[in-house]
Amino acid sequence: MGDKPAMLPVAGAIKKRPPDVKEFEFGPWKVTSCKSHILESEGEQRKRFDSQLELPQLPEMVFPENVLRVMHESGAGIEFNALDALTLVDAHADPVKVAASEEWQNARSDCEHIKNVISPFDWTFTTNYKGTILQNGTVAMKVSDTTEKINLDNLKKREPIHFYDDVLLFEDELSDNGTSILNVKVRVMPSCFFILMRLFCRVDNVLIRVNDTRLYHEAGQNYMLREFSSREEKTTNIPTAVHTDPNEVSQYLKLTQQTCERLEFSEVSSTS
Repeated sequence: MGDKPAMLPVAGAIKKRPPDVKEFEFGPWKVTSCKSHILESEGEQRKRFDSQLELPQLPEMVFPENVLRVMHESGAGIEFNALDALTLVDAHADPVKVAASEEWQNARSDCEHIKNVISPFDWTFTTNYKGTILQNGTVAMKVSDTTEKINLDNLKKREPIHFYDDVLLFEDELSDNGTSILNVKVRVMPSCFFILMRLFCRVDNVLIRVNDTRLYHEAGQNYMLREFSSREEKTTNIPTAVHTDPNEVSQYLKLTQQTCERLEFSEVSSTS
């Protein structure tokens, strides 16, 4: 008898790659990164995003399973994911038209979003997301304001990098009128680990905005430092050569918001 014919894939079926998961232990900490497929137009994940978000539309590329997580052995930690980031996008107003009305009307009159008067929303997907605090039933992460700053000199030391990754959470080309991208990077050295989550938003001929969340921990300490900053400027005040470079353009942007916080372990009191 002849060999049994191979089964053909079902028409329309998409073969998904397994998630790319990396882990690294740093003392009592475990750093985990996960990279997976883009959000599909239908299915359970899409239903979850649509049900939890009020946005009329989502970024062109959303990665629902991409995550960067830092967990302490006690069960407390922090993670960065796309869904929680998008929950902080303004779903009811278009602040770009308000902030740069004249420039917007003149430069972006051909953009589909300007005609969206029925359901206005922040189509640049700007978010002030600083991460999602994780905790178990007995240990919490206490968040408090602080004047302590991240030790930049320590980060400049020539130390070997034991672990590094760059995780993309979402990206959109703003109907070919710019870009909005949120990604998070981590690097672990012998003396510390450092995380940078950056939202880079460029609306061509209107403005550039950079929101940075920095998380820093030195070995042996029982807390992390988290700094958040928001900067922006009109594109007319920025050299054209740096418009597409998030690192170079930051020096030309005005600081509009900044917070410094200490994330510290605290025992949760039990009631009898």
